[in-house]
Amino acid sequence: MPLLSAFDSLPGRLDGSLLRAGDDGFDAARRPWNLSIDQLPAAVSAPAGLDDLRLILAAAREAGTPLAVQPSGHGASGDLSGAVIVRTAAFDRLEIDHDAGVVVVGSGVRWGAVVDALEGSGWAAPAGTSPVVSVAGYTLGGGHSWFSRTAGLGSDNLRAAWVLRPDGTHERIDDGSDPEAMWALRGAGGVVGIVTALEIDLVRAPAQWGAALTFDAADTAAVIRAVRDLAAVAPATLNVFVNSMRMPDVPMLPEAIRGKSFLTVQALSADGAADALLDGVRRSGAVQRETAGPTSLAALAAASGEPTEPTAGRGASVALDRLDDATIDALAEFRQAPEQAPIVGIDLRMLGGALDAPRRSGFASLASASWLLHALVPNFPGAPTEPGDASIAGLVDLLAPAVADRTVPTFLTPGQTLERCATDSDLDRLRAVRASADPDAVLHEGRLPR
Repeated sequence: MPLLSAFDSLPGRLDGSLLRAGDDGFDAARRPWNLSIDQLPAAVSAPAGLDDLRLILAAAREAGTPLAVQPSGHGASGDLSGAVIVRTAAFDRLEIDHDAGVVVVGSGVRWGAVVDALEGSGWAAPAGTSPVVSVAGYTLGGGHSWFSRTAGLGSDNLRAAWVLRPDGTHERIDDGSDPEAMWALRGAGGVVGIVTALEIDLVRAPAQWGAALTFDAADTAAVIRAVRDLAAVAPATLNVFVNSMRMPDVPMLPEAIRGKSFLTVQALSADGAADALLDGVRRSGAVQRETAGPTSLAALAAASGEPTEPTAGRGASVALDRLDDATIDALAEFRQAPEQAPIVGIDLRMLGGALDAPRRSGFASLASASWLLHALVPNFPGAPTEPGDASIAGLVDLLAPAVADRTVPTFLTPGQTLERCATDSDLDRLRAVRASADPDAVLHEGRLPR
């Protein structure tokens, strides 16, 4: 869709860039992080600062073209036809108040920069598992982290935000000045304005301790049961992930893991060693390898193996309200079936703790869920996609009886809407907040269902 004349003069007036279809670099600029998604915007802008952002906003209003802010390309849903994507890399503010335990970050900053800046300080960021995800995209979408049982969702830690309103006003808002907008920003994305910076609580973590226990895949059911039992007694300072890997036999993988299956339990404590709490997990199977000791979010990110460059893949994410024996047995049997090999990774995260009682009012919540599960099917070059799609559908069907009332927006897959994350009354409230803040719909509606 061609842009209207409102955008014609912008390239010469911007200190940043504006690329339209046919321009050199447009195809690269429009790509999201997940290369399986082919989003087709009318243009991609990279403002150099607030003045540029105001010019782009004014042009979008005149042209009737919605703006979709996508800092790093994560979380793309694919439906941006006719919109203008805004990349915010130039908004790189990073200020840490060690005395108050607060960080102010620009909307272009990625978590890795914050984590590195906090190393050795006794504070931790409520950051996700990937250092390349933007702080803004993660926080405004809810965001589940290594410290979520200790400090809540990423959005729970949002104290304030600097927002460029659709009318061109730029201001700092918090719960005192605009509680409805803050409620929406905590999980529903930027439906009330373009966020240029965020003020976020840090997590006090003076003695971060971590452990990783690797088991044979044959122990899957027993180990998950042990982790399930641990959840009933674990303090909120202990955070546990279970990762089931079934590596394909492809030449691009290292020999040590090619064609292998294994299960790893990872634990992170915010207040020191928690060895004794993991004894039941250790006894549940034959531990093939164990590491334990002082750690940090930077070390966990380095060991995670998550891609640091855009990749193609598909997956499924669900929040579960229970993990009973029947569900565990069915999941373990499903995992071992030869036809389910396309699912390379299944990540299971223990919820509860601070997630059950959010400190601040926000759209995103996992209070009704006990576990968060994500399955990944990478897109290997030349491999057919149908088996992976069938495996994902089979896993979703298997878990359906245990699915919780709501999940968190950052774990939605392409095409899913915020209906999966909220009650009808929450969605009505969000629509009302959006209608008040952006009556002309200058901003893209994101995942808000019509």
